[in-house]
Amino acid sequence: MNSSIIDRSVIEQLVRGALRQTGSSSSAPATAAAARVANPAGWVDGKPNLRVSISARHCHLTDEHVETLFGPGAVLVPEKDLYQDGFYAAQQTVMVVGPRRRMLGSVRVLGPTRPFSQVELALTDSISLGIDAPVRHSGQIDGTPGCVLVGPVGSVQLDQGVIRAARHVHMNLSDCDYYDVKNGDMMQLKITSPDCSVSFEDVLVRADKAAKLEVHIDTDEGNACNLDAATEVVLKKSGCGCQK
Repeated sequence: MNSSIIDRSVIEQLVRGALRQTGSSSSAPATAAAARVANPAGWVDGKPNLRVSISARHCHLTDEHVETLFGPGAVLVPEKDLYQDGFYAAQQTVMVVGPRRRMLGSVRVLGPTRPFSQVELALTDSISLGIDAPVRHSGQIDGTPGCVLVGPVGSVQLDQGVIRAARHVHMNLSDCDYYDVKNGDMMQLKITSPDCSVSFEDVLVRADKAAKLEVHIDTDEGNACNLDAATEVVLKKSGCGCQK
């Protein structure tokens, strides 16, 4: 009788110990998941860390065009990582040639490669080249003008693909929740700088789960607001009348 009572108490202790171990092991992933939610990519101290970057003229190339411009078997060689993970400025540059042989030398190639080649310019760049480049969001190149790209080995005639990149903001899903926006929405960016404060409308939301909060404006826009001397940058949902 006594031995059976002892055996039962031992069993109960073993069961309780197993339950405690199960509880502690199951809580670890939950804690890690909570930490990930509290600190999404690019967040600092539980809030989005807004970054505004000037996107200077550059181009994107296909694998085929990389080989045509830089030689058979050539691939893009990363020189500097960009703020968005997985993207980089390559060591390679090309010359962009417009009508009447107007040209821009040493235009940086950005990687990785894409399914189609595209050249992104500021307004002053397009005027210099003599190309009437329309304002387009990246990838929307139908009906746009073309140009000639010249590399150290060969050249490529683009029938289309020269654009003035529309201002936009990269953000992840947690950023979207914070600002109450979704992919494709428009936002407003206000940049305060001495005697050069500017509010930019029509900032397109480009949402991706791996993105970090970053607004891209071109060199003309960066010069207009004197971004280097900015004392405050505020991003908010267009038409909401609120400010976060």
